[in-house]
Amino acid sequence: MKVILRKDFGTLGKVGEIINVKDGYARNYLIPNKLAYTASKGNVRALEEERKSLEAKANHEVIAAETLSVELEKVSVTIPVQVGEEDKLFGSVTAQMISDVLKEKGFEIDKRKIELDDQIKALGIYEVKVKLHPSVSTTIKVWVVRQ
Repeated sequence: MKVILRKDFGTLGKVGEIINVKDGYARNYLIPNKLAYTASKGNVRALEEERKSLEAKANHEVIAAETLSVELEKVSVTIPVQVGEEDKLFGSVTAQMISDVLKEKGFEIDKRKIELDDQIKALGIYEVKVKLHPSVSTTIKVWVVRQ
């Protein structure tokens, strides 16, 4: 029986692929669990429409991420921190702190998208990578200064 996968299924294939499986497997497992639906002419046409809309949405997301990337490259973030002897920080600068300062400047960036290679535990200027999309990333300057 030919079915169209609705979700990525490790051993069978990816979303939208038309695969051939045994009748019992399709009727008793894939279709009831909404992992696949039968490969009729109408479903194949609907799949093509859905695929086109997903591609358009993905292209729109990439373009939005690229424009945000250009805007973020111009931004520098200043984080005032308390320091002790020999200019050592109490704690470290976290991705959440950077995200909060970016939010104040009007950029809604999730802290999980900010990639810190090493912990920031000293005063100075740092280049921090921000991954906006799987194919788009940028760097911002983070100034860690004395409070």
